[in-house]
Amino acid sequence: LERSLLTQPWASVCFGESTFLAKACFRDTGYILLISDLSSVWYESADAKAVGQRSKELNKRLTVRVPAFLHRLRNLMCPLLAGQPDAATCFSCHHTASSLSLHMKSELSGLPFYWDFHCCPAPVEMVSRHLVQPLIRMSLVLQYQVQELTSLLLQKDAEIKDYRESGAALSRDRLRTEPFQEETFQQKFMAEVRSGAS
Repeated sequence: LERSLLTQPWASVCFGESTFLAKACFRDTGYILLISDLSSVWYESADAKAVGQRSKELNKRLTVRVPAFLHRLRNLMCPLLAGQPDAATCFSCHHTASSLSLHMKSELSGLPFYWDFHCCPAPVEMVSRHLVQPLIRMSLVLQYQVQELTSLLLQKDAEIKDYRESGAALSRDRLRTEPFQEETFQQKFMAEVRSGAS
């Protein structure tokens, strides 16, 4: 399940009045859910036996086989993670430094359908695999792209300068650009990042 979870993208979701990043993976054998508020990371991994026991406690009027129950959970959570929440499904959460409880209320066959996700702090290894390592890899890719684009801009400026020195002129003056100044660009960009963060 966790290996499959690695391929799932993070999604921004609202549970109650709180906004989180979340990802989940559901199978007939259980599910795994990972949630972060960028300060803490919580997770829950539940197998079919745990799901069956909890479903009986929360939904005494429902008689549903565990795989069908997990399928229903997936059908309620996946649209939410895709940015298309079901209006008939309500979520609320309560979290502390040591736990996060996510309560879900919906309907199944005309009867109330309840589920509680009981999340605990994610191990450091899991946080590294799902959050830290992908962020560092993406940061390195973006740095490489910036270096490549900077090199390309400098080459274009050299090409334009050569055209001008050869007597070429712009047919439309509004297309004129100033030569790219890498240091000035970096300073301006960082200033905008800081003002946006504040």
